[in-house]
Amino acid sequence: MNAHGTVHKYGDNVDTDVIIPARYLNTASHAELAAHCMEDIDKDFVNKVKEGDIIVANKNFGCGSSREHAPIAIKASGISCVIASTFARIFYRNAFNIGLPILECDEAAKEIQNGDEVNVDFDTGTITDVTTGKTYQGQPFPPFIQEIIQKGGLLKSL
Repeated sequence: MNAHGTVHKYGDNVDTDVIIPARYLNTASHAELAAHCMEDIDKDFVNKVKEGDIIVANKNFGCGSSREHAPIAIKASGISCVIASTFARIFYRNAFNIGLPILECDEAAKEIQNGDEVNVDFDTGTITDVTTGKTYQGQPFPPFIQEIIQKGGLLKSL
């Protein structure tokens, strides 16, 4: 299982309220959530993001409320993976529950830049910044997590 795309880079403490602002939580439509993903931190995100792109952020990504809407909006926007130094605990679990691959790798999160082209091998945990040629080692997903992601989330894997 792999991800490959262009990086959209963010800093520390990207909370669920900027991932998907509360004013849009009255819809269950994944497409509608995706249309407003990141708009309070990056107004042009929805115009720049392409299928397969990757979000890279620093520490505490997904902090704030425990809403599943945040990883749903990210996944529905076309993002194939989120790499961060650390994730908020509830976001971490919600991401896997809806089938959004996320990796913690502090060195990669600090060094990879906005616009870089990145490849992620989930079997080995290897993150390659194709732009710079540098590789980083994240924690590979165990087979049961890969199965959850491949099937589109926890409920679909049951």
